[in-house]
Order: sequence, then C-alpha cells, then structure tokens
Amino acid sequence: MRTAASFEIDYIQYLGEDGRRVREDLPALAHDREALVALLKQMLLVRAFDTKAVALQRTGKLGTYASCLGHEATHVGIGSAMRPEDVLAPSYREYGAQFARGVLPREVLLYWGGDERGNDFSGPAHDYPWCVPIGTQCLHAAGAALAFKLRGEPRVAVACVGDGGSSKSDTYAAINAAGAYGLPFVLCIINNQWAISVPRSAQTGARTLAQKGLAGGLDCAQVDGNDLLAVRAAMDHALARARAGHGGSVLEFVTYRLSDHTTADDARRYRPDDEVKAAWTREPLVRLRAHLASLGAWSEAEELAWRAECQQRIDAEVEAYLATPLPPVTAMFDHLFETLPLDLAVQREDAIDWEARR
Repeated sequence: MRTAASFEIDYIQYLGEDGRRVREDLPALAHDREALVALLKQMLLVRAFDTKAVALQRTGKLGTYASCLGHEATHVGIGSAMRPEDVLAPSYREYGAQFARGVLPREVLLYWGGDERGNDFSGPAHDYPWCVPIGTQCLHAAGAALAFKLRGEPRVAVACVGDGGSSKSDTYAAINAAGAYGLPFVLCIINNQWAISVPRSAQTGARTLAQKGLAGGLDCAQVDGNDLLAVRAAMDHALARARAGHGGSVLEFVTYRLSDHTTADDARRYRPDDEVKAAWTREPLVRLRAHLASLGAWSEAEELAWRAECQQRIDAEVEAYLATPLPPVTAMFDHLFETLPLDLAVQREDAIDWEARR
C-alpha cells in the first residue's frame, strides 16, 4: 500500500514561559530593543484599556464587553505585522491588532456602548468592522483576497477567528476558497482554549486546529500565541509568502482566555481554578518583559512610568467616549433598508414617541 500524502504541523516558539529562549535561531526582531519595547508598550496599553473597559461595564457605563485579557501578544503581533494596505477582518476582541492599525480606544467603547458609529473607526477605511456572527468574517476576508488577486495588488487579507469559530462551515469555506484560488489570505485561529463554556477538548477531534487548513492546501503552523517573537515570525512569513503570490496560510495561535468570555459570562461555573492559575504563569507580558530585561532594555521604573502614561491615555479616551452625544433613537432603523418594512416602520414611530415622552 502506497502513501498518498503525508503532512506535518510545525510548532513555532522562541521564548519559554520564563522569557528565556528555547532555541538559538532567534528572529532579528528578538535583538531589536527599540521595536520590542514599542510592542511591549502596546501590549501594556491594551491591558490597561481592557481593565478599564470591564470597570466601565460593571458600573453601567458600557454594554456587554468581550475582554482580551491574555491575548495581547497574539493580537499586537498580528496587527503590527500587517501593512496599512492589507485588510483585517476581526471577530470581536482583537483590540490589540486594531489599535496597531490606528483604531482609537474611544471607538471600541462606542461600539460596546451600543453606538454603531464606533464601527466607523479610525485607521484603514478598508478594514472590516467587528463581527459578532461567528466565522462569517472569514468569508469576507477570502472575498477581499480574491479581489486583490484579480487586480494584481500585493495586498493580503487577514481574518481572525476563535477555536470555536474554526468549527463553523464559513471558516471551512474560506479555507477552501483560499486554497482553490491561491489567494493572499491568512487565517489566524486564536485558540484561547474555551468557546464560551465549550473546552478545546470537546470542540474537535483534530490534534491541532492549524491542520484544518491542510485539506484546503494552505500552509499551516501552530504558534505559541503568548510568545510575541513567535507570533511575529509566523505572521511575517505568512504575509510575505501571500504577498509574493505563494498562497494562503492557517496559523493557530495557542493562548488562553484569562477573563470571562464576555462580561455577561461567569467562567467560574465551568473552568477549574487550577487551570486558570496555571495559565497566569504562561501569560504573554511576563515572558516579553523578562526577555527585554535580559537585554537591559526594560526596567521596573520604566514600566511604572509607562503604566501611569497608559492610565492617562485611557482616561482621556474614556472621557471622549462619555462626552460623545448619543445618537437619535431612529439610528437603529435608518441604516437597515432603503425602504423600511411596515413592521419596522411602525416600531420606528413608536420609538420616536417613546423618546419624546422621556
């Protein structure tokens, strides 16, 4: 009996949990102190924003919010690797990637505050808005990648999806299209181990989530998503090969959701405390901070000063969000249809009457 085909999934990691190198062939970025300090600062800013956003929700100043705690290396690594002309199709918690592309924290707050004007965000106007329907953004990115190929543009479409979203038919269809048409497409599966209350072990029988791209003929790798060096190395390679016309990739970033799924969730009901405590020892800030300290490029005093600046920046963004005038109640109706169906037209009039009586 002959073997028709055989495959391997590479695992990419450079820094261990303590920040020490686990291999000698470090990428050039590992020695670029200035670039790494800037990336660590971005990660710290994202964490400060996340903490504040949760506090705003708890005090009734924000709607349901999806925390990104623990995802900082993956998200910042993805966003910082992309070019402005590339396209990002996020799900609903990749704030670090979006901040790297120019989105303002106040715009994220507007969105989670129920104001769709938050989706008219700063940064590249061609990036897609937050996508709450699970997996549909993958098809959007595949469509953009097809347009890039047809136009002969050296641009790449990047989609982010979670471990749960990797099981959706939309995701598989995007993978198949990217492989069949040789598209400049990078699918980032952000495996944070829990699709709300469904653990990775119950999500799929696949040994890795990266291997889901093999059936589509894409280049696939599993990456330590808490190791910024590994995230950037994987993204840099995938983006370069896509831009050069060598096709798409599926990258599985293995990380952990240190928070609840959203502020409407209580993960204590389904996650063991020991698992979460162990995950905190592997979180991304610890290892990048340790690596920079080993280079003599970061100190406790520098971190304290930057944390204070982050707080000032986030406070200013919160003030801008809270000072934004509310949209009229009709805003929820006015951008759905060219001509409203009768039932929605009646609801619109009722809403106007209700607001007038307030």
